Amino acid sequence: MRVIGLVALAVFRESVRDRVPLAIVGFGVLLVFASYLISQMTAGQDLKIIKDLGLAALSILGLLIAVFIGIALVAKEVDRRSIYGLLSKPVTREQFLLGKYLGLVMTLAVNLTAMTLAFYGVLFYEHFVAPETLRASWPAPAVDPRLLIAVLLIFAELMIVTAVALFFSTFSSPLLSALLTLALWIAGRFNADLRNFQEVIDAPVAVFIARALYYVLPNLAPFDVKAAVVHGVAVSPSHVMLTVAYALVYVAVLLLASMAIFRHRDFK
Repeated sequence: MRVIGLVALAVFRESVRDRVPLAIVGFGVLLVFASYLISQMTAGQDLKIIKDLGLAALSILGLLIAVFIGIALVAKEVDRRSIYGLLSKPVTREQFLLGKYLGLVMTLAVNLTAMTLAFYGVLFYEHFVAPETLRASWPAPAVDPRLLIAVLLIFAELMIVTAVALFFSTFSSPLLSALLTLALWIAGRFNADLRNFQEVIDAPVAVFIARALYYVLPNLAPFDVKAAVVHGVAVSPSHVMLTVAYALVYVAVLLLASMAIFRHRDFK
């Protein structure tokens, strides 16, 4: 565990100094603040616009960080040929890969926290300047702690995306890894439709393939509770716990598969 922690800390330090995630986080903070200006152009929907745009910014920009750093975790070391020196030390390939993953997850947590603080800052300002009569008409308070449920599930979803990006990076190029990861993320958003594919087409083979894909591809629909929390609809604790548990299991399976591939990869 000590070796994994050292690798994770090194990845975290390198990632927080990387200009790409810093630029994405900076853009995310600006977008969150810009959501307040955009909300002023609407009639009576100010708070809803801020919450919708803020949560969407956290999700999309977090996805970009997870993909474009995740795919480079292994490729960067191979291109710089520093992986030969790393693996010649008392560091196994499994420890190297786990450390890389945990380092990126730490980076995601810090970046997501920074954008969330900016998000809540805008919401607090909206609560402060809004008249009492307007606040009474809101379905949920501006600084609603239930928004953190959506942020938690966004983070859990990004953990899966990071594991997917790491999995593809163990055997393919960075560009192909990025395309495959984004494609899998899109497919995961519509994965639930595959379960009822027999209602769309009457072809046993196609239905069988669709059902197989339903169980193999990540089901990301349960992670999207943004609409519910924005409208003040309660999200059950059981849904949150089961969804987070699903994310942890899926991540574990992907990491095991990544380690199996990486163990037999030839870097010569």
